[in-house]
Amino acid sequence: MSIFQYNIHEFKETIVYNEIKEKRLMIIGKIPKNEKIIKFERKIHCTDCGKQVPGGLKTGEKYYQSHKFEIEVKDFLKNYLCGICRDKKRVEKN
Repeated sequence: MSIFQYNIHEFKETIVYNEIKEKRLMIIGKIPKNEKIIKFERKIHCTDCGKQVPGGLKTGEKYYQSHKFEIEVKDFLKNYLCGICRDKKRVEKN
């Protein structure tokens, strides 16, 4: 059975969907090679249009507990553009 023959509820239970979902997590900071990865969710809204986007993020365990991490996340949330607004801005520059 191809993925096009699934209905959406069946597809969400497949390994393919879970792998796609896993790859869409954004990385905050650097994750050293053998360090444990912390995955977390934050509400992320585009600062231009206000659209909510998936908020899956990940970082290294040591960085997650640092003050520097909190500063970087606040800055990220303050300046985040969704894909549509980012592309509009990119086209306007050219």
